[in-house]
Amino acid sequence: MTEMHVRIFDTTLRDGEQAAGINLNKEEKLQIALQLAKMKTDVIEAGFPAASPGDFEAVKLIAQQVEGPIIAGLARTRREDILAAAEAVKWSKKPRIHTFIATSPIHMEFKLQMTSEQVLAEVRQAVTYARSLVEDVEFSAEDASRSDPAFLGEVFRTAVECGATTLNIPDTVGYSTPDEFGDFVREVIDATGNPEGVIWSVHCHNDLGLAVANSLAAVRAGVRQVECTVNGLGERAGNASMEEIVMGLRTRKDRFGCRTGIDTTRLCAVSSQVSRMTGFPVPPNKAIVGANAFAHEAGIHQHGVLCNKATYEIMNPEDVGAPGSRLVLGKHSGKHAFKQRVEEMGFTLSDEKLKEAMALFKTLCDRKEIVTSDDLEAMINNEILSLDESRRIALKSFLVQVGSGHGSATVTIEDEGAEKTDAAAGNGPVDAAYRAIRRIVGIEPELENYAIQSVNESSDAIGEARVTLDLGGVRVNGRGASTDVIEASIKAYIDGINRLFAAQARMAGQETQAAEEARKAI
Repeated sequence: MTEMHVRIFDTTLRDGEQAAGINLNKEEKLQIALQLAKMKTDVIEAGFPAASPGDFEAVKLIAQQVEGPIIAGLARTRREDILAAAEAVKWSKKPRIHTFIATSPIHMEFKLQMTSEQVLAEVRQAVTYARSLVEDVEFSAEDASRSDPAFLGEVFRTAVECGATTLNIPDTVGYSTPDEFGDFVREVIDATGNPEGVIWSVHCHNDLGLAVANSLAAVRAGVRQVECTVNGLGERAGNASMEEIVMGLRTRKDRFGCRTGIDTTRLCAVSSQVSRMTGFPVPPNKAIVGANAFAHEAGIHQHGVLCNKATYEIMNPEDVGAPGSRLVLGKHSGKHAFKQRVEEMGFTLSDEKLKEAMALFKTLCDRKEIVTSDDLEAMINNEILSLDESRRIALKSFLVQVGSGHGSATVTIEDEGAEKTDAAAGNGPVDAAYRAIRRIVGIEPELENYAIQSVNESSDAIGEARVTLDLGGVRVNGRGASTDVIEASIKAYIDGINRLFAAQARMAGQETQAAEEARKAI
């Protein structure tokens, strides 16, 4: 199958800016246009010159400084609009005037208050005038998808006769469905007589979430220019997303037999730039350029990607300028991805320890929106790599109450297979909990130091507590981590006590060994 070229007509700076809440100045528009040129966009619709002096100056600036793409200015069929567009784009080496008028019955009756004959006359004079000013004229039939195909054929034939070189079929209100729109486009092309030397175009809106699907259906029907915007910005629900159109054609070239000239490695960078300048964030689940576009959390998916990326990725992240695939650790993650992340962090855990760490990780996922590498490191250091020897206690539950200048705590711990509970009062909840733990375990270590800090900057960050305990000259450090600072503090204290138990066991073992050696020596 011979690949046909599909032009990418970017209207981010015109239709994209019409999204409520977006107001770009001319310098911002220039910066976006320069990036669009670098990625080899075929046509940049720089604005609507007659809309305001600022829009005129922006289009003029882009026409003066951006080389490579065709620079288009939008114009109604009014002579003053067309003249303004011509004056703004004339500085470009490739200027285009894009003029339009509505052709649907509802628009002609209620908006234009014109007859079909009057619309045809308007098309004739507008396209003729535009072609007298520039060689490249595009004509659009606004609300084409709700227009009569036979009338559209007459409108488009008139536009061609008067010098139009590109004919655009907009789905202005996003009304069509893909199969319907594909058939409609074929019918309109046939009704026009499929004139030679004319490029057919579509401009689809996303009111039903079908803008990309409708655009691709139109390509299958013979269209060779697609009008779209970065991140799908635009009026109401937006336009067809440029990055989705481009990668749809590239990824499924077997289906479309078409290509674009876009440098796809710049897609993510341009998306980010437009997002920053417009103030419209890119949803994480946005196709192609969203933060989660190449992120995998489900264990089955992660295992598949680790074996072969093609199992769950239909395109390479690097091809769109993304940094690469990401295995995101979350409650749906599996052991394969978890083990890989643990090893990447420099930990080598036994199967038993890995299983224990995985269980703690799943518990943490239920309590925290995002589990970071810092969170994971703190958990492994504080919960998994603590000493196992001798007597060992573990926190089962706690309940604290806080008053003015005092607190109380009820703590339940597991001690050698048995659950033990005690309560105490103190200067605060942490002090009270420590007193309760000492009553349970029967030792009174001195608390030499206590500190707590966040291991990351998120609102649900893990707090890591550190304590230094001294018992009869034996000094140990304990650590604990949790999204709850009181729980982290209790875990740190328990970790310290377990380390004291381990130290006592080692000392007892050394004494026993020394006594045995002395006995043997007698």
